[in-house]
Amino acid sequence: MNPNNIMKQVRQMQSKMMQVQEKLASETVEAQVGGGMVSATFTGQGDIVSIKIDPEVINPDDKEMLEDLIVSAVNEGLKKSRDLMTERMGGITGALGGALGSMGMGF
Repeated sequence: MNPNNIMKQVRQMQSKMMQVQEKLASETVEAQVGGGMVSATFTGQGDIVSIKIDPEVINPDDKEMLEDLIVSAVNEGLKKSRDLMTERMGGITGALGGALGSMGMGF
């Protein structure tokens, strides 16, 4: 394969990756735990947008439960955000690996 064509493909993939990253910034995922008592919303880039807590779960005598629910919601939201990013970037990074592999630079 012609190295100039490969570099052109790499530039096209870089452009596509930038477009996907911009789109991920506007997409959101939500994680709910405790039967919806706590929810966390993230962008597709992994930035937290909001945390919502049902007032019924706020108990000063059991703050550890609320803390655990918040940690669970944040961790689940981060996982969903990473999964969304992996899904959106999968085709692009797969094509990049193929282009590099054809140059003898496979990983």
